[in-house]
Amino acid sequence: MTPALPPARKRLGQHFLVDPNIVRKIVTLAELRPDETVFEIGPGRGILTRALCAEAKQVVAVELDVQLGEYLRETIGDCPNLDLRLGDALEFPYEELPEGTVVVANLPYYVSTPLLFKLLEARQKIDRMVLMLQTEVARRLVAQPGTEDYGILSVLTQYAAAAKLAFTVSANCFRPRPDVGSSVVSLALRRQPALVVQDEAWFVRTVRASFAHRRKTLANSLRDEGLTAEQIALALARAEIVPSRRAETLSIGEFATLSDALRSAAVDKGTA
Repeated sequence: MTPALPPARKRLGQHFLVDPNIVRKIVTLAELRPDETVFEIGPGRGILTRALCAEAKQVVAVELDVQLGEYLRETIGDCPNLDLRLGDALEFPYEELPEGTVVVANLPYYVSTPLLFKLLEARQKIDRMVLMLQTEVARRLVAQPGTEDYGILSVLTQYAAAAKLAFTVSANCFRPRPDVGSSVVSLALRRQPALVVQDEAWFVRTVRASFAHRRKTLANSLRDEGLTAEQIALALARAEIVPSRRAETLSIGEFATLSDALRSAAVDKGTA
């Protein structure tokens, strides 16, 4: 007897994909090979998981909801290549994934941004990703300088991956129906970053500090993050960036140049 469907938990932001046509489109976009490992976050009721198991060598699926985990074991536990883990994907040991892992997931929208950063940090283990996200977040991944959606997520994602907006998904494809739009993006992780920087930690710090106060000028936003006015002025001059510009106008290349200049200014002053 098929077990009863576990109810969606609002506190976990659960909206289960129910449209098999969208599942087919996601699997097609992933271009899975039979020798590949797939990592899935939030398998939910398993409609995508079973399709992934049919295409890949192994599927490692991480589910936070214990009740859903029990349901999955009863309904798709017959898939011999499924490795179902109960736990928080934010705490998953990504270093244990085999190199070349493909991430395919309908990310929980309420925690999608921190999960994205976790996945990008683990990019040495990941070949590519196909992710369903809230449309607002998906647009940020591919946004260009000078646009409203351009921000920290845009810069750090495009530094590490080539991102493309693949297609949108109707709210009618989920149960319960979400109040926000959904889109699927594909990300090909770069073996080498898009740009060479002296220190990646400084690059990330620079991007975060620059966007910390979007309405402020770049010079003022950086100053509020603990950098001295002297360091900022010296770095901006070296990077040939006008202090009155705002973060959303800078290209990724300019952020790379600025982070190198800020690091050098800090080294010169003995504060790096």
